[in-house]
Amino acid sequence: MARICVYCGSSPGLRPAYTSAAEDLGEYLGSQGHELVYGGGHVGLMGSVADAALKAGGRVIGVMPEHLVAKEIAHEGLTELIVTKTMHERKQRMAELADGFIALPGGTGTLEEIVEVFVWGQLGLHQNPCGFLDVDGYYSHFLKFLDGMAEERFLREDHLRQLLVGTVAGELVERVLSNRFEAIDKWLDREG
Repeated sequence: MARICVYCGSSPGLRPAYTSAAEDLGEYLGSQGHELVYGGGHVGLMGSVADAALKAGGRVIGVMPEHLVAKEIAHEGLTELIVTKTMHERKQRMAELADGFIALPGGTGTLEEIVEVFVWGQLGLHQNPCGFLDVDGYYSHFLKFLDGMAEERFLREDHLRQLLVGTVAGELVERVLSNRFEAIDKWLDREG
């Protein structure tokens, strides 16, 4: 059994494919006996991935700061809900619980969370792989931006190659679980 942290939108997004992908990912995790770690909400893609994992018999751990619980968006049917004081504590706790990370489509919060754990991997703070479930090319522009970042020598090609990208939920989960983030010196052109 492994724990996969999923970052995703608190909205369903424009395309029905986003909800379908969230449901596929949750169903796969639950049916394979893996635990889902996520932001704890019952709305948007967050609710879809959690409900699908629970329906498939999986364990689901939500992590939510108290100011969001107070706004009544916490999922009440989870296996466990961990309430933190701050957003920073939430992100740290989610990372501590996870064996790997996957980003479904989402907004700036989703992007910020997956990029942060990717950077933590670059800095050697963990070895857990990061993946993007690229539903209908949702992340194609961002991935192209990262390619440009590497071309301009602000990101190591070796680190960029460690980002896992897939379009099928179960296949991406298995790739995340069978990889480790390699410790490679983060700094380019550092003297000494």
